Amino acid sequence: MSVARTKRRKRRRRGLAVALVLTLVVAGLGGYAYLDITDQVPGVLTDDPPWPEAEPYPDSVPPTIADPAEVAGADPDAPVPTADALAALTAPLFADDRVGPTPGVSIVDVLTGEELYASSAANPYVPASTLKLLTGVAVLETFGDQHTFTTEAVAGDDGTVTLVAGGDITLAPDLGDPDATIGHAGLGDLAEQVAAELLAQDRTEVTVALDDTLFTGPAVAPDWGEVDLAGGWAMPIAPLAVNLGIVDGVTRRQDDAALAAAQSFATALAARGITVTGDVTRAARPEIATVLGSVASAPLRDIVAYMMQHSDNVLAEVLGRMTAVQTGQEASFLGAGAAVLDVVAGLGVDVTGAQFQDTSGLSRDSTLTPRMLTDTTVLIAGGTHPELLAAVQALPVAHLEGTLADRLGDTEAAGTLTAKTGTLPQVVALAGLVTTADGRLLAFSALANGFPAGAGYQARIAIDAWAAGLAACGCT
Repeated sequence: MSVARTKRRKRRRRGLAVALVLTLVVAGLGGYAYLDITDQVPGVLTDDPPWPEAEPYPDSVPPTIADPAEVAGADPDAPVPTADALAALTAPLFADDRVGPTPGVSIVDVLTGEELYASSAANPYVPASTLKLLTGVAVLETFGDQHTFTTEAVAGDDGTVTLVAGGDITLAPDLGDPDATIGHAGLGDLAEQVAAELLAQDRTEVTVALDDTLFTGPAVAPDWGEVDLAGGWAMPIAPLAVNLGIVDGVTRRQDDAALAAAQSFATALAARGITVTGDVTRAARPEIATVLGSVASAPLRDIVAYMMQHSDNVLAEVLGRMTAVQTGQEASFLGAGAAVLDVVAGLGVDVTGAQFQDTSGLSRDSTLTPRMLTDTTVLIAGGTHPELLAAVQALPVAHLEGTLADRLGDTEAAGTLTAKTGTLPQVVALAGLVTTADGRLLAFSALANGFPAGAGYQARIAIDAWAAGLAACGCT
């Protein structure tokens, strides 16, 4: 089979994976939603081509909802699984030693919001990266899906140009790419604006300072270990960075990503005819300052999509802190966690039993309940909050993309299940949406904690088998 034919088949399968969600949205939003999808009126929906296959650190293209004229929709008359059938399906998971003692499970019918089956669904579990689903929802609700993060350069009266961090860690070191998510805005683009302004004032020599005071508190979470930093799973959190702090050919991310970005800006200024004297220093933005230039990130929906698809911890932490900044919380690990919980609770989700020590799920001290995950998934899939649809669209599709690209192949879940994954030592989690064999759209979550050390892969296989069974069953 040709590569082109394979990609077309994968795109069709992804269209089916989101089709049931789309039907609910159309039902909730009416004719305007269809006009929005087909780009006849402004809005958050589109019928542009969907996600390509995921690769390590690609320039992401935002996933899209398919045109309702091209795919089959949800059947509101599809049989609803029964509690007894779901219990029988889940019993082998509870009997499986690979998942440890008492996994937590919640299964909810998206159309009605009824919880069809639950076991330990109100108990707190370490969620690992499934927590990112809550972070994505919170930041989208707080800012809106079209929001962009701005990086400015300002001048005071002392001849210093201050680079002001605004929460964009996706910058390019020189020229940006308007079609990209990572590298959308470039420090070279900003330097061109600043150089033009300075040269118009007959100024050819400046010093450069960095204002990265937007975030507070420790830059590294207390329970992050050296293995997390050395493996590139984390870095000291900063409100400014080039390429997520990733250095080509180096696994470990930058230890001072904001300063490295400011140095790239100074280099870009020098390349444009401005002499930069001395080293880059740190200083707060002057109270009275003139804006010399600014650049904006990709839309937030695209950034959230990248975060969810690639489960990027650093990006999730920054989005959590930006939620804290916007909602008046302290922009620290604890403040960001509290902000995300407050926003999600404000949407009507019961957050009892949850505590967030971070917003990426990398912390072993963060907890939430399986029911929180399914309630949030139903909320964003229901169509009542169009700004949150980006969170549904961003969920990886089984056997096709992101962190599920190599999972659930040759099962009924392939192409029909979309979910956020989560993995830590002795933690495996999966939460998202699945269409049963009878055509019923369900939200589900399964969290396993406390299985034997080193058994994570086997625990993941067991949960994947359960999820595949959920996709294959009618359960009526």
